[in-house]
This record gives sequence, structure tokens and C-alpha cells, in this order.
Amino acid sequence: MAGAQNPRLETAIAGALEWWRDAGVDCAYADEPTIWLTPAEAEAADPSPEVPTQRKVRPEPKAEPAPPPVPQIDPASIPSRLDAFVGWWMSEPLLADGSTERRVMPRGSAGSELMVIVPEPEREDVERLLSGPQGRLLEAMLAAFGISLDQVYFASVLPRHLPGADWDETAASGMGQILAKHVELAAPKRLAVFGSGILPLLSHDPPQGAADLRIFNHEGGTIPMLACRSLAALLEQPRWKAKVWQRWLEMTG
Repeated sequence: MAGAQNPRLETAIAGALEWWRDAGVDCAYADEPTIWLTPAEAEAADPSPEVPTQRKVRPEPKAEPAPPPVPQIDPASIPSRLDAFVGWWMSEPLLADGSTERRVMPRGSAGSELMVIVPEPEREDVERLLSGPQGRLLEAMLAAFGISLDQVYFASVLPRHLPGADWDETAASGMGQILAKHVELAAPKRLAVFGSGILPLLSHDPPQGAADLRIFNHEGGTIPMLACRSLAALLEQPRWKAKVWQRWLEMTG
């Protein structure tokens, strides 16, 4: 009969709806979005005006302040006697960044057969210059040269251990004049310089290559000079000692 209801279909539909309700779905959903607001209502819902984008302007970089001038040592203040020079060396505040702590004095006598110059004391040095591994290497080299320790005057460019020292700044402070005065007062017969950073301090002729510098000129005359790598470098590369030996023979032969 037309219009008759199917109880089985009603039961199936009711069961399906109940199943979706238990699953938390109690509203109708569609795959396509629906715009419920009219354009006028949409504009009213977002009343904030559009803010124009502003271009960010980078501030001009500030000029770095000029570094302070390197303190200069007055050459007239350098003592003219070796014993007075050593005392000044240990106490002058303009040397070694102004600190007098852990300074190590030179050792030896004036008029020695050989004056050895190194960049700075070793880290281990407290009361005696070159008391660490570099000093032991040097003593072995001196023995090979046939020179006893009491024939050597030991000195350093800097009065205390300063790793990473700025040698350009060291030269600008007048350390070259101090070193030249030290050599003049020690008055050795020969000079051995260990460290390429020292050579520009001793050169009076800038066009002259530091590697070719074999004579040290000073007011009292000239001194034969052995110029080679630092003792620290010779410890790291023992094969370089052969070149030192060759230069020693050239200087003394």
C-alpha cells in the first residue's frame, strides 16, 4: 500500500543516527565551505583598517673610536750601565703591559762570547730565564757549538711571559731602542737571535730582509749575528736545527 512506512528502514536510520551521536557527530557537515556572511557583514566583522607596510631604515654604523696611542718609552730614561739597566728592566712600568709581576731578569756577564736573545721568558720561568724545555734545548745546542753556559749572556725582548704579544705594538713602544741598548751594554762577541719577530727590532735598514740580516750595527761597532727560528719552533720541528747548525758554522767559520 502506497505511503506505508517500513519499520526496518526506520530502525536502520535511527540506529545510524544514534551511532554518529555516540561518536560525537551531532551536526551536518559538507565537504565544500559555505559563506554564511554577506560581503557587508564580513567587512563589519573585520573593522581594523589595513596598515601600510613601512620600509625599515638601518641606522648608520657608528664610527669605532680610535685606539689609544701606544705608550712611548723615553730613550733618555734607559740606563747606561748594565747593572742599572737590569734593575730598570725589572721595575719600569711601561714595559710588559705595565705589570711587574713574574718578570725574569737576564743572566750572564758583560763581554760574553755569545749573547742569546729570545722573545720572552718561558711559562715555567720564575727566577731563572729559560728554565723550561726551551732552555734545555738551547743548552744542548750550545754544547754542540762548543760554548759553555758561563760564556753566554741570556736575555729576552719582553721581561715576562706574554703569549700572543703584539710585535707591531712592541716595536711602536720603542722596544727596538731598548733592545739595541741592552746589546750595547752586554757587549757580546757574537749574537744569537731566536725568533723572527725580534729581527725587525734590531734592523736599522728597513729595506734589508730580516732573513738576510747577519750583522748587528750599533754605536759601538758591529756584532756578527746568528738569526734563526724561535726555540719553540725548533722543539716542534727538530729538522730545522740542521739549518741553525749550518748558520752557526757560517758565522764562526
